[in-house]
Amino acid sequence: MSNFRSPDVIDRRNSAAAVKKAMLDKFRAAAQDPALEEARLKRIAINEAREIRAAEREAARKVREAELAVEAARQAELAAKAKREAEELEALATAEAAEKAEALEAEKKAERDARYAARKAAKKVRRRGY
Repeated sequence: MSNFRSPDVIDRRNSAAAVKKAMLDKFRAAAQDPALEEARLKRIAINEAREIRAAEREAARKVREAELAVEAARQAELAAKAKREAEELEALATAEAAEKAEALEAEKKAERDARYAARKAAKKVRRRGY
């Protein structure tokens, strides 16, 4: 066993460093590949275009929301106007009904008064005899 020599610490460290350096060189060579750089630039361009389209959609959504808000305000104004007109018509109808009821009461009172006067007159005729 005198021929057997196990690698000592320095040999192991040197071989590990060589492997790491080889892997790093391989990675750097791959990173400097023009095809990879072109693909990276393509991805950046696609991402920027995607962000622009998202911003356009957001702007369109805000415009649409603003239009809907204006339309809702206009609808609310029309509804309020219709409600006011309905209330005015209802108040006018109520006033007319009250006026008719008052006129009817006055007419009934006049009829009652006429009947009362007729009874009084008939009573006088009966008492006096003529």
